[in-house]
Amino acid sequence: MWHSLKTTLEMIKIEHTLFALPFALLGAVLAARGLPEWRTLFWIVVAMVGARSAAMAFNRLADREIDARNPRTKMRAIPAGLLTPRFVALFTLVSAMLFFLAASQLNRLTLLLSPVALGSVLLYSYTKRFTALSHIVLGWCLAIAPTGAWIAVRGTIDSPTPLLLSLAVLLWTAGFDILYACQDRDFDLAAGLHSIPGRFGIGRALWIARTLHLFMFAALVAVYFLTGLHWIGLAGVAATGALLVYQHSIVRAEDLSRLDMAFFTTNAWVSVILFATAAADIFLFE
Repeated sequence: MWHSLKTTLEMIKIEHTLFALPFALLGAVLAARGLPEWRTLFWIVVAMVGARSAAMAFNRLADREIDARNPRTKMRAIPAGLLTPRFVALFTLVSAMLFFLAASQLNRLTLLLSPVALGSVLLYSYTKRFTALSHIVLGWCLAIAPTGAWIAVRGTIDSPTPLLLSLAVLLWTAGFDILYACQDRDFDLAAGLHSIPGRFGIGRALWIARTLHLFMFAALVAVYFLTGLHWIGLAGVAATGALLVYQHSIVRAEDLSRLDMAFFTTNAWVSVILFATAAADIFLFE
């Protein structure tokens, strides 16, 4: 049992919750204009872990036959026989229940909206079977985090700030997911799966990702002015822009060898830097 749980956590890459969690915390800090109550922060983190764990486990469950045919993913836990589909389904159910519990402990609106959030992250697993816009759907799934955290703190959406921040997260996620999908283009075409690289080719897909990240940066600039942050917040926005430029400079249509560095290392820093600088700005100047 413990070995299966450890393998499951490795399978869903629990450490990559780092991608979305800082954006949720950023939404909470901006909503409170400081540190929210510890109880609220605790349940926001629980909700994030529960939702992401359910989403990733369900994705591996839904894609197990596809993963078994893809040379890049055939050694994942389910196709490799390290985990049974039944155990992963049980883990998904427990994670979903944890998410609903956390939503119920925050406020009425978070509980009412929780089925929409969970339904979105589970639906994503099937979108690449029928649309090349699956990258946008994934972006929507992560974009729920900052607005959800804002609602958790305030109980309502009373400002365009969380919506703009969520838009930035959506564009950021869709852009880096397009980059990541470039390595599976040939397999996706052969398997009848849909993606931006599969539809437009890797070269055009890279330009689409760059365009999405350009608009993401514009949304972050709008959030900066809307929230009235100071020089520390501006430094975070500038650092994010620099990281995006670096990310795209190391990935080229004829050379995808540094894709993992662009996807995992750079993107983890984006969310952490934005949260750390915005939080420091608020704590120091308010």
